[in-house]
Amino acid sequence: MMDQEFHRIRRLPPYVFAEVNAMKAKARAAGEDIIDFGMGNPDQPTPKHIVDKMIETVQDGRTHRYSNSRGIPGLRKALSAYYARRWNVDIDPETEAIVTLGSKEGLANLASAITSPGDVILVPNPSYPIHQFGFIIAGAAVRNIPVKANEEFFEALERAVIHSVPKPTAVVLNYPNNPTAELVDLDFYARVVDFCRHHGIWILSDLAYSEIYFDTTPPPSILEVPGARDIAVEFTSMSKTYNMPGWRIGFAAGNKKLISALTRIKSYLDYGAFTPIQVASAAALNGPQDCVDEIRALYKERRDVLIEGLAQAGWEVPSPAATMFAWAPIPPAFAHLGSMEFSKMLLSEAQVAVAPGLGFGEHGDGFVRIGLVENKHRTRQAVRSIKTFLGSYDKALEEAEKRRAQAG
Repeated sequence: MMDQEFHRIRRLPPYVFAEVNAMKAKARAAGEDIIDFGMGNPDQPTPKHIVDKMIETVQDGRTHRYSNSRGIPGLRKALSAYYARRWNVDIDPETEAIVTLGSKEGLANLASAITSPGDVILVPNPSYPIHQFGFIIAGAAVRNIPVKANEEFFEALERAVIHSVPKPTAVVLNYPNNPTAELVDLDFYARVVDFCRHHGIWILSDLAYSEIYFDTTPPPSILEVPGARDIAVEFTSMSKTYNMPGWRIGFAAGNKKLISALTRIKSYLDYGAFTPIQVASAAALNGPQDCVDEIRALYKERRDVLIEGLAQAGWEVPSPAATMFAWAPIPPAFAHLGSMEFSKMLLSEAQVAVAPGLGFGEHGDGFVRIGLVENKHRTRQAVRSIKTFLGSYDKALEEAEKRRAQAG
């Protein structure tokens, strides 16, 4: 009896990245120098003025007590000021904003707050895993829609409404998109809001990459659309904008009913982030923003080194206009292997780690995601290794086929 698997765990496939991570760890243990583009984990330190604020605040013993589950008022006000500055959107810090432990926690807890078992949720495929699995853990049935913001996207929404029983409860959006770097404009959001208001579908928009953009206008917020607040909530995060991934601070803003549902769930589950972290986060949002420009410039420089270098190595990868990722189609000679085998091959033959596209959904299987998380020098080194690997690919493929035959 005790060896049966728990129901919720049973619905989760093995974490695809775990296999590549295990290979990576093994190679490192054997003394290999692995250049790791696998995880979107910013490698630069948090800007000094933010760290200084945290250190100053932590010296005050009163800040060591339980914090506020929905976020301290000063941080919610700072978020509202950011929305006003950046998008000219007026957010009520009391009823339309909540602080989360990164956007991942907020998405997962909102999923459990609004989902009944069997509800149908529309999620892009490929997508960042929590977009899909937050709802699967909550007992929902997930129906996939395309990521590309074209007519096919809206046709898929129409089909989902006609053919889903029950009718979809919510749709997840994520632009600039992780993993594909796809962008949208305000007209796209307006059309989605119009459709979802008409059909009574909630919108959960993940805007974690709002400030990591290069050759494009600053990405819009769905809350700029008149009437969006009737049905939409938007998640933002400090992780990428201010190099604060380990601090675990994000936000949800928008529809009062959804914010209230998330607030209620969170009141049972946590006491909010450590107060000094929240105070420092408010200082980040309210303080000088030149650090954000520097972070953006750094990713742009790395992107150019990577994309130009790969092109010279014979691997044509579209240059992302935003996010800290390149979404790279597997080179034609290796396409038949799929993203998992190709990622393993890059790791073993070129000592370069990437994220297999399969980890973001089966529609990602023809791609790998490359994170801009190594400095220019290391990126050039990786490109050289990849060039050598691609130059002798017939040998690598032969070896791979042999291994597969032995395994089979």
